[in-house]
Amino acid sequence: MEFKTLLFYIFAAMTVFAALRVITARNPVHAVLFLVLAFFNVAGLWMLLQAEFLALALIMVYVGAVMVLFLFVVMMLDINIERVRQGFWSNLPLGALVGGLMVAEMAVVLSGRYFGLANLPPHDLPANYSNTKELARVLYTDYAYPFEIASVILLVAIIAAVMLTLRKRKENKAMHASDQIAVKAKDRMRLVKMAPEVELPATKEGEQA
Repeated sequence: MEFKTLLFYIFAAMTVFAALRVITARNPVHAVLFLVLAFFNVAGLWMLLQAEFLALALIMVYVGAVMVLFLFVVMMLDINIERVRQGFWSNLPLGALVGGLMVAEMAVVLSGRYFGLANLPPHDLPANYSNTKELARVLYTDYAYPFEIASVILLVAIIAAVMLTLRKRKENKAMHASDQIAVKAKDRMRLVKMAPEVELPATKEGEQA
């Protein structure tokens, strides 16, 4: 067995174990930490596939930003664990069925018999090959329209999230763009005329000093 194959099995086993612990851990903080472990192992698998950009993006974006945010939110919220786990066993058969289908699909893909992956010639890459550049080329040429659609969907989701969190309250201070545009200088500034100050005569102590 090659060292690369051994690393693949180690990363794959750790990923499956961490994914199972995410849904079976009783403590939500532990579940988030196991999800971070799963992301690290998936990044290792992508490194073995020579997809360095995807691996580093997964570590920096998801592990370094998103999961840290999830961890702080879970730690600050008072989550009722018993209430969250009430529907776990009732949804277990459906979840097991979906998981079994996913495992079967991955087994078919990895076996290579149906798709003929074992018969493909080795793909030799030149020394100056950049998978980041190749990914950008494919993303913005062959998949330009799906990329734009996904961007619009994310923009709509952001706007919807902001609008859902806005609530009209009496104590809230809101700023209206129309009022800011229609403002005039006389509304913001007032000139006040003050009488000139009169100098007081110096005292004797002041003169001596």
